[in-house]
Amino acid sequence: MKTSVVSVLSVANLPRLLWGLALLTLPVTSFRWFPGLGESTLVRPLALYPLAILLPLLLIQAWRRKITLTFSGAFIALGAFVLYAIFSSSVGALLDPIPLRGQTYDGRALRALITLFIGIAFFVAAVWMNKDEAGLRFTVKWIFAGLCLDLAWSGLQAVTFYTGLLEKEMVTHWQLAFSMRELVRTNRISGLAYEPAWLAGQLATVFFPFLFASVLTKYRLTSVPWLEPALLVLSTLVLFATYSRGGLLITLGVSSLMMLLFGRDILHGMWAWFINGFRERRLISFIFRLSILFAFVGVIAGAFIFLSQKNYFRRLWEINADSLSEYIVDINAGARGAYTAGALQAFSEYPLTGVGLGGSGFYIYQNLPDWALTTVPEIAKQLNPANRLYPNPKNLHARLLAETGLFGFFLFIALQLYLLGETLLIYRQGSYWARFAAVAGVFAWLAIALYNFTQDSLTTPNIWIVPGIMAGIAAKSGQQSLETSCTPEINNKEFS
Repeated sequence: MKTSVVSVLSVANLPRLLWGLALLTLPVTSFRWFPGLGESTLVRPLALYPLAILLPLLLIQAWRRKITLTFSGAFIALGAFVLYAIFSSSVGALLDPIPLRGQTYDGRALRALITLFIGIAFFVAAVWMNKDEAGLRFTVKWIFAGLCLDLAWSGLQAVTFYTGLLEKEMVTHWQLAFSMRELVRTNRISGLAYEPAWLAGQLATVFFPFLFASVLTKYRLTSVPWLEPALLVLSTLVLFATYSRGGLLITLGVSSLMMLLFGRDILHGMWAWFINGFRERRLISFIFRLSILFAFVGVIAGAFIFLSQKNYFRRLWEINADSLSEYIVDINAGARGAYTAGALQAFSEYPLTGVGLGGSGFYIYQNLPDWALTTVPEIAKQLNPANRLYPNPKNLHARLLAETGLFGFFLFIALQLYLLGETLLIYRQGSYWARFAAVAGVFAWLAIALYNFTQDSLTTPNIWIVPGIMAGIAAKSGQQSLETSCTPEINNKEFS
């Protein structure tokens, strides 16, 4: 027993253990116990702790030539973006905006660069820990393990909210033991994340891609064939329980698009089976297919009724506005839209270099649209001199435009397009597991592109993990293909 424990904790196995722990703790986004961070720092991934040990350990092992680290072409595109972000930060320092609520530009720029490097750390770790099918299977299994923890805690919250079997105050104390956030007062499920929208973002960008790909391609990671479909159903229920409009629309929209892109054969087969049942002119076949149709309509109607219970969600279709700005305010997105508009106005003033990474908040209040000053209560609270909160664009695309200008934004988009190309190359390998990986990668890429319209943090692991996995697999596959193509030439020279 002692020997087995020592072998598991050996230096050779330690990187896999640390990577597994990082993936297991991925759902905890706002871990309370981080030293030196103020209360305003909400993005605190618990996974950063094992990652902080993993990366130096990998570098030491590579330096000692115990392992070989994969080099991805994405590192070049990412490095170009980082260098330009540093350049734009120096330009922002020359602009020297007036300090805002105790925040200086130098402090915000340093903080922004640190958060960027934290996000990159997740990307680099994902690249180095995923080279082949074995690495992918290990990674996804631990991702599913983290999902199971998230679903369990979400179930505990649901029992607390809807049954009364557990006291809300008691469960709140449990949650505050590890999270910065107490239970959501509107009885929306937030899981292990800070808020329901963050949980929905995790589901859309990390968990759903692999679950959807597993069900679509019938690629299973365990000997339990029903595990992935069951997790997909439970994740869908939790997604609805978050009442996150962005998360729901992104997940449902991307799922539908993925079925059209990669599941056309399945859709065609299902449609043919359904229609042929009516053509058989047998009563049992007719009733069976009709019951399926009624069940499908019932599920859609039930989901619609469930979401309609929240006025927050119902306002999407109960339109009571005469203009776009009024509609944005009416659906409780006025503050978010106003912050984004303020950031874009800062971009229009400095379109080439931007105002510096982390500096967009200094320009938002002075560029708020007129409609936001009179119709959005949250903006009025923010403009109160006693308020100490620093504004954010609430939109990563708008933030990059404002803070790094056109060049920085285009470099970031170039990185994303490169990652998409790498993922599609994986799909061209044709193997069973590669198709699974590519479908998950494309799903995640689309979901992340849409998700970045609703958040502005570069620290969030969601936007780095799956792209890093795809980049690692693609880099290793490209290296093997190059070695294979070179082998015949070497042999010819030996025989000549």
